[in-house]
Amino acid sequence: MGERKNEGGYRITDLATSERPRERLASLGAPMLSDAELVAILLGSGVAGLNAVQLGQRILLEVKGPAGLHRISYEELCARRGLGPAKAAQLKAAIELGRRAARAEPDGRMMIQSPEDAAAAVEHELWPLEQESFRVLLLDTRNRLIRTVEVYRGSLNTSLIRVGEVFREAVRANAAAVIIAHNHPSGDPTPSPEDVAVTRAIVEAGRLLDIEVLDHLVIGKNCHISLKAKGFGFG
Repeated sequence: MGERKNEGGYRITDLATSERPRERLASLGAPMLSDAELVAILLGSGVAGLNAVQLGQRILLEVKGPAGLHRISYEELCARRGLGPAKAAQLKAAIELGRRAARAEPDGRMMIQSPEDAAAAVEHELWPLEQESFRVLLLDTRNRLIRTVEVYRGSLNTSLIRVGEVFREAVRANAAAVIIAHNHPSGDPTPSPEDVAVTRAIVEAGRLLDIEVLDHLVIGKNCHISLKAKGFGFG
C-alpha cells in the first residue's frame, strides 16, 4: 500500500499515487469511487493503524452506510474514534449539501415534498434557539420554497400570534401555500394544546385567503412532529 506511519495518523499522501482517492477522482470521476473513498477525501487523514480509506470503511460500517451519516447526530459523529468536531462537521456538511442538491430544482429552489423536507429547511436554525421562533415557509404552485420568514419569537399563544402576520408575506410573495413551523426549546417536539389551537386558527384563515396551509411542524432536538400527520388542527 505504500503506507508510512506518522504521529498524526495515516494520511492520504501515504497511499501509493494510484490508490489515492483524490487522484482517482480526478482521473476517473467521482461516480467511480467507492463510498469509503469519498469519505476518505473528506477526512483527509486516518488514525494510527488505519489510513483514511480504511477509516472511512470503518465509519460507514458503524453507521450502516451513507444514509447513516445523515441520520446520526453531529454529537454522535464527533464521538467516533478518528473524527472529532472538524471532521464530523465536514461529513455532515457534505451529506447535507448533497441532499439539498438532489432535492433542488434547476433554478436552485428547494422542493418541499414531505414533512422531512420542510423540517430540513428550518430545523438547523430552530432547534438550538432558547426561545420559540415561529416561521412560515412560503411555497409556489409547485411546492418550491420561495423563502422562509420569521413572524414571531416568544411563547406560542393564540392571543399573541396575529394570523394576519402569518399570511402577510405570503400575500406579498403571491404564495400558493404555506407551511408553518416552530421550535420547542426543551427539545421535546410533542405538540401542546396551544400549538393545536394556533394551527386550527391559521388553517381556517388560510381557507378564507385561498392560501393552503400544508402543515405545521414542531421542531425538537434532532426530531420533529407533523401536526397534520397527527391530525391535530387540520380536521
